[in-house]
Amino acid sequence: MKKNILILLLTICVPVFTQAQDLRDALRYSNIQVSGTARAGGMGNAFGALGGDFTSVSINPAGLGVFRSSELTVTPKFTYGKTEGNYMNTLMEDTKYNFSLNNLSYVTVIPTASRSDVGLISVNLGIGYNRLKDFNSNLLMGGSGVTSSILDSWIENTNGENPFVDPSTYEFYDDLAIAEYGGTDLIYKEENSDIWQSDIQRNPYDQYIENDPVAQRKSISRTGSIDEYNFAVGLNFNHKVYLGATLGVTDIYYRESSTYEEWDDQNIIPNFESLQFDEYLRTTGTGYNFKFGIIYKPINEIRLGASIHTPTFYDLHNFYHNEMYATINYTDGTQNQEALSRLANYDYRLNTPLRATFSGAFVIAKKGLISIDYEYVDYSTAKLRKGGDGYNFTDENQEIKDAYKSVGNIRIGGELRATNNLSLRAGYEYYPTAYNSTSLGNEQFKSNDKLSIYSTGLGYRFGSLTFDLAYRLTDMEEYELPYSAPVSGIYPVPQAAKFDGLTHDVMFTLGFKF
Repeated sequence: MKKNILILLLTICVPVFTQAQDLRDALRYSNIQVSGTARAGGMGNAFGALGGDFTSVSINPAGLGVFRSSELTVTPKFTYGKTEGNYMNTLMEDTKYNFSLNNLSYVTVIPTASRSDVGLISVNLGIGYNRLKDFNSNLLMGGSGVTSSILDSWIENTNGENPFVDPSTYEFYDDLAIAEYGGTDLIYKEENSDIWQSDIQRNPYDQYIENDPVAQRKSISRTGSIDEYNFAVGLNFNHKVYLGATLGVTDIYYRESSTYEEWDDQNIIPNFESLQFDEYLRTTGTGYNFKFGIIYKPINEIRLGASIHTPTFYDLHNFYHNEMYATINYTDGTQNQEALSRLANYDYRLNTPLRATFSGAFVIAKKGLISIDYEYVDYSTAKLRKGGDGYNFTDENQEIKDAYKSVGNIRIGGELRATNNLSLRAGYEYYPTAYNSTSLGNEQFKSNDKLSIYSTGLGYRFGSLTFDLAYRLTDMEEYELPYSAPVSGIYPVPQAAKFDGLTHDVMFTLGFKF
């Protein structure tokens, strides 16, 4: 029982209550992967010590000082993703296509009156946009012969067996299944009984009776992005020391809709035929942050970089509602039932973790280079703040602290100048899970999540025009529950589904130097 309770609090049993702001919201908007131009994308975005590319403004703003000439760039991106879900040893897959604008930027170089290569060489100003995260994906899971039900945790709540659930959420979940509250009559009391039950779980207190087997399927559609609009300045001292600062204004749009279905595929459950539960969530918001960085060239072949990012301070707004449908076989015939929650909204604030990046690059005889970034971020320091109703999120922030950990993200890239005009590129990025392997002595299966990105590309320059092309393959592995798990120990706990996703991005940048 203790283990189930801790899993509820510290991992992913809470997310079914999508209108409740929790540790998953904090991670969703804190865990980013910077993406900008095709040149940087082809080199694994390892630009913390390189600069000379607008993507570096979102990594190390000192890279703006490396520009020798003014530049205008635009980067569209085409995406195709396929995700395979494994639930109860049943495989299902879904796909997603998307087109987006990944980068748009302008940099101007203002030479100073200083003598060449002495003192302040130039003051560079940049304004533009980089994408920080792409949410677009479709997930699908399903299986048969499952002896747990989405109704189990709802029955647990209505019977008062879950001390951690917020009763204000009942109108979006439990009440949608109870006829006397305007619901679908999937949860009911027998005559002269005070115990809520369902046809799937007819007697939750009888240890000799288990849930009847059902078939389950869930589809999840996610759209949206986190975009950052940057206003940056970079300084070039002696072509050896570069300083930079950025004001980043971020914009969030996230939309998630899911459909969960459960049905009696063996025709053995009295009365119950099927149910469908739909959830809808839309989050919008804006935030701001500051970045400061330095790049130092002790010799022409070596570049060292470091930067620090303040937390991003978000004001967020959630819209959400749920729907439930059921088909029930009564003695007087089969009836279709439906119940709709109200359309609700909630305002709150989020402070993401501080980030620090340490970078190094080695230039090889002006024919190529190798670059590496190490980005440190402690996800346990994310904070939910100031709910619209005055709520202070004390418990949720403790869960964030217990569940998450600090990680080191790695970005590696290389470039080879094949000719005076043609460059070849490759890169790799690794983003480990933010979840602790254990929390309060209990395992978290989300600790097995991981994300790797493999990239390659080329660039061609003809006169003042540049053309860069990149291909990026994102390999994702993550685990999800189909619905919130019971915590009392009376009801069976659902298995987690494993998702393996491959996302293919093709991006190209058109640039004009002047």
